[in-house]
Formats: sequence, structure tokens, C-alpha cells
Amino acid sequence: MKIIDAHAHIGYIGGWADVGITGEELIAQMDRFEIEKTVLCNEDNDITLDMMKRYPGRMIGAVYVNPMNTATVDFMEKYFDLGFKAVKLNPLRHAYCADSEALDPVLEKAQAAGVPVCIHSGHPPYSLPWQIGLLAERHPKVKVMMIHMGHGHGVYIDAALKMARRYSNIWLEMSGMPMPSKIREAYETVGKDRIMFGTDTPFHDPSVELQKVLVSGVEEAGIQRVLYDNAAMFFEIK
Repeated sequence: MKIIDAHAHIGYIGGWADVGITGEELIAQMDRFEIEKTVLCNEDNDITLDMMKRYPGRMIGAVYVNPMNTATVDFMEKYFDLGFKAVKLNPLRHAYCADSEALDPVLEKAQAAGVPVCIHSGHPPYSLPWQIGLLAERHPKVKVMMIHMGHGHGVYIDAALKMARRYSNIWLEMSGMPMPSKIREAYETVGKDRIMFGTDTPFHDPSVELQKVLVSGVEEAGIQRVLYDNAAMFFEIK
């Protein structure tokens, strides 16, 4: 099966996480699990750009933007021009609410460039699915990927599914979400083309994330959609 990892990082994340992976280690991991392409982000966008140059065709760049730092918003177009295909937002890391008006300039620029926005979900008070639903409602022409589809809390996972059913511009990514059955529920009730595979490397191991998809109960033809086709469509990967 062909695989696209829709969400990964490189570098060291200290503090409570204490995890990290180098660019070379990421490529080795991709080879080991036969991952064809990875959507990559790093708070230093030039590190992502360097990986795109070193491994052409394997790295898909996502511009890491902090809406509270206008300088990162001002440089979004620069990275779009360099081939980045998405925007990454992390309300938890930068301490803003996902439905804040501060995100509007980011989504407006994403819409103008025709690129999707990927946003971390699952941690109160910053990144709850309901907040991401309100954001998607304000920007109906922007494709929004809810990273982790609610993450580790069952109530938030349920809310992620409800928001995606309500707003047709929300897609779901399943890394770190512990319930395989919810992958099948998303596939069957949100849409066969609106749930995709990700690892959130280096926070999670691909073997665990892949196994969740394989045991989810998604029909055999749908496994390829979740692992590859949906991300290829979402990020417009040829």
C-alpha cells in the first residue's frame, strides 16, 4: 500500500515531551515503514525548506505560523512561493484560542494561495473541536484539517466527528487518537475522503498509528484512501 504521513515534525521538543528526531532519522523511518511522502513542519520553516530541498518529492512543507507573531504571518507567501502546500497552526503551543479572530488573516492568506490549514486539536482551553468548528464556519472556502481529531479525550473525539459532519470544509487526521473504531466512524459518517493517516512523529510511532488504521474496521478499499488517497487530494499532491 502507498502511504502519506499527513503530519510530522523534525527536531527536538524538550520540556514535558522530551522527544526528537533528525531529518536523516525521519527518512530512515519513512523507508522502514514504506511511507512515500511526509507532510513536514518545524517552527523554523527554513529547516523544513532544507528538508524539501534535500529530499525532493518526499517532503511536503507546511508553513508553521504563530498568529500572535505577525512576522510569521507576513512571511507566509514567501514559503508558498517556495513550494509549501499547507499551513500548520498549534493553539496549544502558542497559547491562543482556535476560534480567535487573530487567525483570520492567516486563513485569508491561505485561501488566497489555495492551500489548506492544519490545526492541532484536543487541548482545552485553546484547541477544542468546537472552536475549530467556529473557525471553519467563518472561513467556509478554506480546507481545515483537524489534527488528532480530538486527541485523547472521548468527548473531544466525538465532538471532532460532529464538527466534521456539520462543516464540509473540515477533514480529520487521526494521529494520537486512541480509538480505532472512530476512524471507521469518520470514514462512514463524515466521508470516505475526509479522514487521513498521520503519525505526529516524533510523538508517536508509525507502527502504532498504522495498526490503528488496519484494525479500524474500514473496508479494504478504504484503507488505501485513509493511508494515501485522501491526503494526496487534500494537499493536492501529484
